Amino acid sequence: MYSSGKAWLQAPEKRVMLFGMSGLGKTHVASMLRRSGAWFHYSVDYRIGTRYMGELIADDFKRHAMKAPLLRELLMTDSVRIESNITFDNLAPLSTYLGKPGDPSRGGLEIGDYKRRQDQHRTAEIAAMLDSGHFITRAKEIYGYRNFVCDTSGSICEVVDPDDPDDPVLRALSALMLPVWIRGTEAHTSELIRRFDQAPKPMYYQPAFLAAAWEDYGRENPGPVDPDAFIRWTYARALAHRRPRYAAMARRGVTVEADEVARVASPQDFVDLIAAAIDRQDRKED
Repeated sequence: MYSSGKAWLQAPEKRVMLFGMSGLGKTHVASMLRRSGAWFHYSVDYRIGTRYMGELIADDFKRHAMKAPLLRELLMTDSVRIESNITFDNLAPLSTYLGKPGDPSRGGLEIGDYKRRQDQHRTAEIAAMLDSGHFITRAKEIYGYRNFVCDTSGSICEVVDPDDPDDPVLRALSALMLPVWIRGTEAHTSELIRRFDQAPKPMYYQPAFLAAAWEDYGRENPGPVDPDAFIRWTYARALAHRRPRYAAMARRGVTVEADEVARVASPQDFVDLIAAAIDRQDRKED
């Protein structure tokens, strides 16, 4: 989309798609750009949790509420309303619905139910990504935004085929926006693993990866599966699985380092960083 750093700097409309491991600055940068008043921030996770999975999430809340006699009576008479309150900064309802596989007595989901929810998330994520074009047009025509930042889910590399030049989702997205990989170092990965170990959170896995991880974990840990133990055990594997997939996606765009992103303090810093990344990529290709 932008033939050089200079072309990017001079472009009247700047559109980027940020991707990479969760926790390396995608949402931080996108929120900073939104607050500047000159960029439209499109959050894929927010779109998933509202447009595509909002009803599923709310219905799950209601199933739990129906187990309490008081809430059951109020729900049956339409006296209360139960819905999720997802925001750009709080995606807990979506994570809670996605859940963790394992022993139900320890808060886990039966593996069949878990896989069903994973599949729902995959379908929703693809649809939400493809909605980017609609929101680019909407942001410009309704609100006058000429700059657009797409804040993707960390699992984007799991729902596309990065090595397929004709992957329909990546082909559509790279025609609309400049893909930007925020790449972390081994030190970043270690810190992400440490943080995850302290507070393990649900995440999406590619079906083949999940099947292999579930089988391997069960072989090493016979008996009922502890949900938190399983996703802690799986997390480092998942990061290693995703890194080459992110790298393959980055061939369609540019790469910036997580440490560079951490130093971005203003929209102009971000614009300059992308210009430098484009020129850096051009030199590499030459």
